[in-house]
Amino acid sequence: MRKATMGALLVIVSLAALPARAAKAAASTGSADASGVINVNSATAEQIAFLPRVGIKLAERVVEYRKSNGPFKKIEDLMEVKGVGEKLFVVLKPHLTVSGSTTLTQKIKSTGTRSRGRATRAAKAA
Repeated sequence: MRKATMGALLVIVSLAALPARAAKAAASTGSADASGVINVNSATAEQIAFLPRVGIKLAERVVEYRKSNGPFKKIEDLMEVKGVGEKLFVVLKPHLTVSGSTTLTQKIKSTGTRSRGRATRAAKAA
């Protein structure tokens, strides 16, 4: 009977920890606020810098481009800005709009596509 009680207690404790683990995982990936969008026609440079892999310098270039050339007609026009190529655009696309309001309020952390460390480099060489 004692083993059954300990087993049941272990199951209950494990189940109680699941919501905390899920919340921690969501917070560490930055997905808690990843559903917001940036309107590239009205956002400030600071708001544009919330996008993954976008710093303040690139965000300022987007604002300058918009001032010089007028509003973006479609989000793909963002690739005309120096520093925004196809690879970066693919990462940004889910978070961009040319109409409506900007709803993104926090920096989205990049998941990163680069590998790091010697083990990874050695694996690539092999």
